[in-house]
Amino acid sequence: MASSQEHPEPVHVVLVPGFWLGAWAWEDVVPDLERAGLRPHPVTLPGLDAPSAHRAGLTLADHVAALREVVAALDGPVVLVGHSGGAAPVSAVVDADPERIRRVVYVDAGPLPEGAAIMPDLPADAVDWPLPAWADLERDGTSVAGIGEAGLARFRERSVPEPAGVARAPSHLSDPRRKQVPTTVVCASMPAQVLRTAIDERQPWAGELADLAQLEIVELPTGHWPMFSRPADLARLIVAAARR
Repeated sequence: MASSQEHPEPVHVVLVPGFWLGAWAWEDVVPDLERAGLRPHPVTLPGLDAPSAHRAGLTLADHVAALREVVAALDGPVVLVGHSGGAAPVSAVVDADPERIRRVVYVDAGPLPEGAAIMPDLPADAVDWPLPAWADLERDGTSVAGIGEAGLARFRERSVPEPAGVARAPSHLSDPRRKQVPTTVVCASMPAQVLRTAIDERQPWAGELADLAQLEIVELPTGHWPMFSRPADLARLIVAAARR
């Protein structure tokens, strides 16, 4: 009879992209995860499947509910990967069911502090938030470094406006057990030392990370979208985190 060592339980890796992106954003990462023996599940959250998708009235709660459904359908250990704005629903799912999650990987992101929102100043009547111009993103500190012209064109063509209700929604985390879930942060556009200093100083935006029982910080120098600029290296770091 084969032992459990010969047939280990599959590790599911749920890949949650940031704003304006769908499951397609992980296309260059998924093959390396599969070759490593993981089971990747790239996610498209509600309102982001097509430019014509219904986005009116969608909130962060809808994204959290959709992500919880994905996790509930999986049999075996789950690693949640949240890139950028995808960190908000990921951290909410960890808070809702911390014992279900084996590890969290935040890609150039982290959990929001209580009551914080990514874009709280979006007009109340705005239904969606289209992908800004590259120059505007760079001005606001969101780097597109490492993505060539063809990659930027593909990004722009396939992007979908983010539901404004999601971007405006504040984060609410309440279960202290979430702080026991092992967590890896991949620093891409932010140097790792900057994050470590913010944690040591307990700066408000890094407060959730400061309270984690098991935090690993790794560096992948590039822009804010390493799934486009350094997909093989990002996959390698996700594999390493998932195998811990």
